[in-house]
Amino acid sequence: MPLSKSLAEKITFIKKPGEPDASGQPAIAETVRGILEDVKSRGDAALRDYSKKFDNVDVQAIEVTKAEQQAAIGNLDKRQRADTEFAIAQVKAFATAQRATMLPLEVEPLPGVHLGHRIIPIERVGAYVPGGRYPLLSAPVMTLVPAKVAGCDEVIACLPPGAHPAMIAGCALSGADRIFRIGGAQAIAAMAFGTETIPAVDKIFGPGNAFVNEAKRQVFGPVGIDQLAGPSEIFTVADETGDAQMIAADLLAQAEHDVRTRVGLITTDRKLAEATLATITKFLTRLPTAQVAAPAWRDFGQIVLCTDEAAMIAYSDHIAAEHLQVHTHDPQATAKKLRNYGSLFIGTNASVVYSDKCSGTNHTLPTMAAGKYTGGLWVGSYVKVCTHQWIEDKGLAAVAWPAIRQSTNEGMHGHRRAAHFRLDRAGMLKEYTE
Repeated sequence: MPLSKSLAEKITFIKKPGEPDASGQPAIAETVRGILEDVKSRGDAALRDYSKKFDNVDVQAIEVTKAEQQAAIGNLDKRQRADTEFAIAQVKAFATAQRATMLPLEVEPLPGVHLGHRIIPIERVGAYVPGGRYPLLSAPVMTLVPAKVAGCDEVIACLPPGAHPAMIAGCALSGADRIFRIGGAQAIAAMAFGTETIPAVDKIFGPGNAFVNEAKRQVFGPVGIDQLAGPSEIFTVADETGDAQMIAADLLAQAEHDVRTRVGLITTDRKLAEATLATITKFLTRLPTAQVAAPAWRDFGQIVLCTDEAAMIAYSDHIAAEHLQVHTHDPQATAKKLRNYGSLFIGTNASVVYSDKCSGTNHTLPTMAAGKYTGGLWVGSYVKVCTHQWIEDKGLAAVAWPAIRQSTNEGMHGHRRAAHFRLDRAGMLKEYTE
């Protein structure tokens, strides 16, 4: 969405971002469509063929056995296992606290008219666990642990056959009931339609590459999805108290995820803006992952100078960043003025890195400005809030007569008759007529 004229007049780009290239999207969509249809018709055979084609792996056993899972856990470095279990405990504790805020409801707004809702866990869910550039052990933690806390009956995980063995361990420790060696769009197809080995699920979770994202978009409807995730994002809003070195370090930390990562600084202080730009250039010369972070910064990084705090807040809300850090003299006060973001990091101690790995809030968050209308993954994503009603005889007249009159005015005579019928059965009509 373009900037409003009034806001555009209040900002200056110290570094302007490039535009995402969507030229390959039609080809991706067509490729994914073919994969989905093939998996739907040929099942496991298609999964094995795509594993050979895309992953260069000849998958014999699609499912990871319990013995293999235990072996993967046993091969974890002692410190690595302890850190993974720490992250699991933190995510579980926060998800449990969130779940406790979701309560069933029963009310009687009119005498004899009872309304309510129940919190119902989704029966079977599937988590796509990406391979990516790094073995991200936090990925299964974020998608699997909340599902178990929510009370889903069965939680399955799919990960690329060439994924690091530690990822299998991460899935097992996070509570996956079954784990499968299938990646890419074909994994989404398998979870959506089911195969001889992989059961169809009710909702699919987890980020992936452009093919995974497109597959989720195409299967949505009969099966639910968590969200359509774009490249990762981090922005920092800062005033003159901001630390250029800290901000540069945080932006580059996120930029190493992907060459399409969007990173930026939104500030009211020109000195900070210019210092951050110089510091990022300096840091990139000695960052081991600069081959990823440097293109991300070059193509999508931005530094925006705003005339005042109001413009800074407005531009931040326009961006609606996935991760939004607040580095101001009173970060709590600034935070209360912000409304569009995936997750908020208030004050200089609250680094996105902690949330990415282990602090407890979920790192699967809305991107591409979706923070304007939704939040991130949470335990509530794994349950349904389903309403119900029941009506005593004494409550019938209160709702039946308005329903009868509305139905008559709308010409919906079947509705009118259904309401009349109940009044008649309850003896509330002197004479029942069509």
